[in-house]
Amino acid sequence: MTDKTAAVISRQEANWIKKAGILSKALPYMRRYNGKTIVIKYGGHAMGDDRLALSFAHDVVLMKQVGMNPIVVHGGGPQIGRMLDRLKIESSFVDGLRVTDQATVEVVEMVLSGSINKSIVGAINKVGGHAVGLSGKDNNLVIAEALLRTKKDPDSNIERVLDLGYVGYPKQVNAEFLQMFKNTNIIPVIAPIGLGENGETFNINADTMAGALAGAIQAERLLLLTDVAGVLNKNKELLHELTKEQTHELIEDGTIQDGMIPKVDTCLHAVEKGVGASVILDGRVEHALLLELFTEHGVGTLIRK
Repeated sequence: MTDKTAAVISRQEANWIKKAGILSKALPYMRRYNGKTIVIKYGGHAMGDDRLALSFAHDVVLMKQVGMNPIVVHGGGPQIGRMLDRLKIESSFVDGLRVTDQATVEVVEMVLSGSINKSIVGAINKVGGHAVGLSGKDNNLVIAEALLRTKKDPDSNIERVLDLGYVGYPKQVNAEFLQMFKNTNIIPVIAPIGLGENGETFNINADTMAGALAGAIQAERLLLLTDVAGVLNKNKELLHELTKEQTHELIEDGTIQDGMIPKVDTCLHAVEKGVGASVILDGRVEHALLLELFTEHGVGTLIRK
């Protein structure tokens, strides 16, 4: 054996030892989450990057293989926007929500329940999983109602109701249907589309959808993948854990603002409904799910009751 060959074997052995050490440290966390349901909101940059998409698929499959019950809820705002542009359908936004008329909701459903959903299902199945694509309309999984928003006129102080069209909010979740997947090898991948009581199709915010599902089945964790590290303090440092009271204080003093407020509200609402804890974490980090679940401090901001 040459010195060069010996050096290669030595590096391989060092790599194997390192991997064994990582698995050893992860084992207690695997036991902790064995049999537990983890609801994952998948969206943002993680969905648009092929490398991160593959990493996400591997992570979800591993979670299932070690005994967890992952449920994926995905977004698709940029893809919807591009398709609407191609079809020359104009859209507007109110407080970050896309005003959705009949023409728009048809495109939304086509993109979310069609191309995006099946792309994620295909990626998971390609790496050894058994994913099935669903939307809230399947087996009445999510019965939705129109989401109402009000806006106060600065001159008269009169509040008026804003018409968002077919933008919905989860009113009722078929938890029994979701629980059916727990003791199978199937990973549900769910598009945020809801069914109205009169048969209407509603476009639901993916964070809101994930939070509603997590609360209905009292999941152990709700994980929201975002394009930021998590909740940051005024010095732009990551806050690893927050209570309900601390979260409200940070909203009141302006530390938590803009688009982070609805995400935090979703986390708090899920925890109030019985979710063990909610986590906002950076989907741009490779294997973010595993780092959050299988390491001592995680990589995001954990919000608990």
